[in-house]
Amino acid sequence: MEEFWSQPWPLIVLSIIFSIFLTWFIGLIPVFLIRYLILRRPLSKFWSVFLASVFWLLNIVLFTLIGSHSSTHASLILVGLASYYIYRNDKEPIVLIKDIWSYIVTCGSLNYLSVFLWFRYLRKKKIVFLSITAVALSTALLIVVANLFTGFINTLEQTAVNTIGDVVLSTPSTFTKYPVFIEQVEKISSVDAATATLSSQGLLHLGKGNVRAVYIWGIEPAKRAKVTGFKKFLRRQGQLDKEPSFEVAASPEDIGGFVGIAVIAEPNEQTDEYDYSAIDKMIGEQVILTTGAIIETKGASSEGQAVGRFKRKILKVNIVDTVQTGVYDLDKGFVYLPIETLQENLYPGEKEPIANQIQIKLHKSVKPETALAEIRGAWQNFVKQHLDENPFLIRYTMIETAKQMQSQYAGELRKQMGVLLLIFGVVSFSVVVLIFCIFYMIARLKQRDIAIVKSCGAASSSVAFVFLLFGFCVGTAGSALGAVLAYIITKNINMFEEWIRIIFGLKLWKSSVYMFSEIPNNIDWWAVLPIVLFAIIAATIGTLVPAFVAARTRPVEILRYE
Repeated sequence: MEEFWSQPWPLIVLSIIFSIFLTWFIGLIPVFLIRYLILRRPLSKFWSVFLASVFWLLNIVLFTLIGSHSSTHASLILVGLASYYIYRNDKEPIVLIKDIWSYIVTCGSLNYLSVFLWFRYLRKKKIVFLSITAVALSTALLIVVANLFTGFINTLEQTAVNTIGDVVLSTPSTFTKYPVFIEQVEKISSVDAATATLSSQGLLHLGKGNVRAVYIWGIEPAKRAKVTGFKKFLRRQGQLDKEPSFEVAASPEDIGGFVGIAVIAEPNEQTDEYDYSAIDKMIGEQVILTTGAIIETKGASSEGQAVGRFKRKILKVNIVDTVQTGVYDLDKGFVYLPIETLQENLYPGEKEPIANQIQIKLHKSVKPETALAEIRGAWQNFVKQHLDENPFLIRYTMIETAKQMQSQYAGELRKQMGVLLLIFGVVSFSVVVLIFCIFYMIARLKQRDIAIVKSCGAASSSVAFVFLLFGFCVGTAGSALGAVLAYIITKNINMFEEWIRIIFGLKLWKSSVYMFSEIPNNIDWWAVLPIVLFAIIAATIGTLVPAFVAARTRPVEILRYE
């Protein structure tokens, strides 16, 4: 509930309006179909109570499946009472609806006969439901595509935040005295916590013939858990109350390390699941990690300049825990060691603490732009005071948010989404042609009714507005049904993908290909709203020509022989 009210107020208003519309639309559609299209007569008290109760229970189950967290479902009780009234009513309440609709919606521009014509065609012409179905399917297709792309992009950006923090400071080379900088940057009001990382590369020897190229991160596990979501990625220590640690329980003097889960095991090709029993057997095992660093040696060249020399280092590491972030590229390529241990082996002559990256967590209410400016200022002051005002570190150090680091890739994904939506939008625009054909047929075949209405005083503009109102209602009903269908599909898409795997033996989503272990299934309502509006406008456009034909109908020519 707190997350709902923390949204921007336009989104809150739209969410409330959409929820009310969705509740009453889904709740009363079956009632109207049973009462006015199937039975067409009032029901007895017993059957009214029975049907109202049955659909009330079905609505509770349906809304629970699509994500409702209401504990009382009070709105569905009101829907049930309204359903009972509709079942029992011996007079159709449509007359009152006609008068209200005529006065409020059309602002008095339509007379009673025009409204009567509108409701008559809407009820009697079942072919209109074909238009609603077409709009619903097209809308659902576009919404599902848009939400899958936006969900992937949002998950990509959020995963970056959970993995490396809100802001990342990356230097072109290692720098010393990072604890001093962390102490200074944590004094900034917009900063919550910070931690250091020392990175390298190496080869991990897991057994005979099993060697993996890996990235090595020297980290501070306790501080990293405060800056990122690192603790929940640990399969064993993530379940414990204490802070994560590299300590080897059986032998504290040995080097402990965390290993990405895909480094020691590959997911199953069919199920995309890991063999956790085999992974658990690796916990406590000792593996060989080969790494090294470039060591400068003076006077090695003929000119007496410093020359780099690679110094190899072999470490025996005990696997303390495995890391499962849900991102395959991270899980298959990273090994985590204590930052002090990595420094001792790569830079044995350096007494000061060394790092080449600082990861920072911001307060939730802070604007990233403001925090970046403050962190840049703190970094420049730190370099001037403690690193001899090194211009190389000031100029080439990158300070950016985790989302900015993913912006180029996310931008390309948005371009692909735009192209795909454009293609599907052009294909879905065929719904306009379908609506045009249906309502053009109505306008041509029902010229006698239109002529009678016009002969009784209805203006041509009123008759034309009737058909435009037709298209608007078709678009509204179809887009609402499409939004509901898209919501159900998107929220349960991982379940549908699993059914396809079980039934057809086809694995559509593989973490090794699409990065994430599950299909992102979040709903972006800002992406839904333009599609719904587009569907309503497109359906209204489809009735323009039929409206013009109906408005041009001449009562004298049609009724001359009546």
